[in-house]
Amino acid sequence: MRIKHTGIEIAVRYLTLAALLLGAAVPALGSEAPAGTGGKQRPRICLVLSGGGARGAAHIGVLKVLEEYRVPIDCIAGTSMGALVGASYATGTSVAEMEQIIQSISSQVLFHDKPPRQERSIRSKQDDASILFGFEFGLRDGELGLPKGAVSGIQLETVLRHLAKAKGFHNFDELPISFRAVATDLVTGKAVVLAKGEVANIMRASMSVPGAIAPAELDGKILVDGGLTDNLPVDVARAMGADIVIAVNLGTPLLKRDELNSIVGVTGQMINILTEQNVQASLASLKSTDILILPELGDFSAADFDHLPSTVPIGEAAARKVAGQLGRLGIPAAQYAALRQRQLAVAPQDLRPVDEIRFDTLKRVNPESALAIMETKPGQPIDQLKLDRDMLRLYGTGDYEHVNYSFLDEPGQRVLAVDAVEKSWGPNYLRFGLGLSSDFEAGGSYFNILTSYRKTWLNALGAEWRNDLQIGNVMFLRSEFYQPLDARGYFFVAPLVELGQLPVNLYQGDQRVARYDLKYARVKLDVGSQFTRYGELRLGVLTGRLDASLDTGPPELAPESDQSAQGAITARLFFDQLDDTSFPRSGWGGSLNVFSSQSGLGAAAEYTKWDVNGTAVYSVGEHTFTFGLKAGGNLGSEPLPRYDQFLWGGFLTQSGYLTGQLVGDSLTFGRLVYYNRLKYTTLYDLYAGFSLEAGKYGTPVVPGNPSGLLTSASVFLGADTPIGPLYLGYGRAADGNSSFYFYLGRP
Repeated sequence: MRIKHTGIEIAVRYLTLAALLLGAAVPALGSEAPAGTGGKQRPRICLVLSGGGARGAAHIGVLKVLEEYRVPIDCIAGTSMGALVGASYATGTSVAEMEQIIQSISSQVLFHDKPPRQERSIRSKQDDASILFGFEFGLRDGELGLPKGAVSGIQLETVLRHLAKAKGFHNFDELPISFRAVATDLVTGKAVVLAKGEVANIMRASMSVPGAIAPAELDGKILVDGGLTDNLPVDVARAMGADIVIAVNLGTPLLKRDELNSIVGVTGQMINILTEQNVQASLASLKSTDILILPELGDFSAADFDHLPSTVPIGEAAARKVAGQLGRLGIPAAQYAALRQRQLAVAPQDLRPVDEIRFDTLKRVNPESALAIMETKPGQPIDQLKLDRDMLRLYGTGDYEHVNYSFLDEPGQRVLAVDAVEKSWGPNYLRFGLGLSSDFEAGGSYFNILTSYRKTWLNALGAEWRNDLQIGNVMFLRSEFYQPLDARGYFFVAPLVELGQLPVNLYQGDQRVARYDLKYARVKLDVGSQFTRYGELRLGVLTGRLDASLDTGPPELAPESDQSAQGAITARLFFDQLDDTSFPRSGWGGSLNVFSSQSGLGAAAEYTKWDVNGTAVYSVGEHTFTFGLKAGGNLGSEPLPRYDQFLWGGFLTQSGYLTGQLVGDSLTFGRLVYYNRLKYTTLYDLYAGFSLEAGKYGTPVVPGNPSGLLTSASVFLGADTPIGPLYLGYGRAADGNSSFYFYLGRP
């Protein structure tokens, strides 16, 4: 039986079919419709995360609650720390992974730009044993130059690369979750919305706090922290098509009156005021359908990166206060699980070997020298951890203000392009140093002030001319021209000219009975080899004059000669794999020195002096044990002259005795030092410890002074500060000698 249809019925059916086909063919303008909504399209939800420094870890707690209530996130806009958390989530890092990563983050991890000390060049390590401060000035045309920030941000970028799962250059609309970051153009003062680029670089640009982290340079712009112009970027979320905004404002607490007592406090308050003003404008733009989350962080400091996990529960608690609103946005469990599965699907990292490593930005540094420092090589698969270490190692040479990289796919080859930005305040550098010491006895207090000036990259092989001037207890003027013989720096020659004066005190018991003044002028030529970052061997020849005169004391204690010609062959073998020189936590180091005075080279006295020392360090948690040995004497039958014997005694060098109280022609010494780190801050570490020491000395210069096996011990408090190690200690020897000590600088 045939059913008849009217023309109207047929037309309706065709129109219905056409509408269904059109709906299937045209993509939705918003987000997909959840099951059970009758086909209605759900609103596009955008998460806005504010800046706030270390307070920003609270955003992770908010994300945990959003996932618990199955709130779909279609886009994220963030500023500063909000950009860091937002980019991490947008690129497929799970909340659990973020929580695990922040457990290992500290101020030292984020803002300690130097590479692990074991990986630095042996030449730079040798400066660590001096009294020089770590900070340096540039000197050009008589004007001092300064870095653009307290840290360069290279170590920060290493951490950010681990947080962001999307590697390489990306359009941020193609990430698992659409993303935007906000920075501030330092030239125009306007907000810059970043929608593409290397994710880690974008995160770093958004959180480059002026003065603390050097600005980032992207696409010709100098970018700093976005909090200055748009700390809660609600407007950016609207531009991304948000129907509903979930805004998380961490707040910008103003400093109290008693905290505005320094330029740092006043500057910080100005930044806080600017930030809070633009946040208020963003809050005023929120609609009644939007959701505002306010974590109650109280006085938790934006600079407290050592306690990030403690803010996560605060973010959770704040999100639960608006649970009713969040619950209305939730979607069915199966649909949410499918959404999160897509958002967590990260494209595998491209670890293909590169055909070339390119340094296009270098003007002074020889690219061959830079390439020799890297462990990453053409033709080898990319190892991300190794590449991160390469960037730190390059930065640790001291030639660059910033180092980064990118991968370029060119016709027929893949290129690793290293963007090594040479210091704008270089290549000539000025450093200062200060050393203070006292054993709280009359005449036992000393000071030294050191100035060092270096001219670097004088030729393509990396020649350096260095001049050091020290005044105080020990005075010298030293000028060395260091010339590598190949681009890798394995071999070198180093002529040196040196003038100096130092005192030698002689004691009878703990009473000073004589004093020498040693004045010298000499010329030296060294040839040698650097074992990359492990050690150095130098062989040299020396000629000059030494004036050893008795300043005070009986004539029988006078040096053998008032004027002594010098001529000697010298050798020095030096190894250093300690992680720190002030308060090492691991590693080993040592040296062997030989000074062979030769009459054939014009010396007035013929003798050979040697000494060897070694250090090994082992730590368990915050407990550290340091083992040290030192020995020295003369080779052959010729005795050491009185002016060139071993000076010993003082803090950690036979504690309990005065500084330099023990003078003899040979030395064998060992010690065990224990210390515990009591406190860590961004400015200093605080330690407490003790030492056990034993030494044996040859014939003393002053008859009747301590000899044979001597034992002693000390207790001390120490601090590792930006201007050097600081010690306050007390030592006591088995024979009853005791002394208090104060040191700023190397003991």
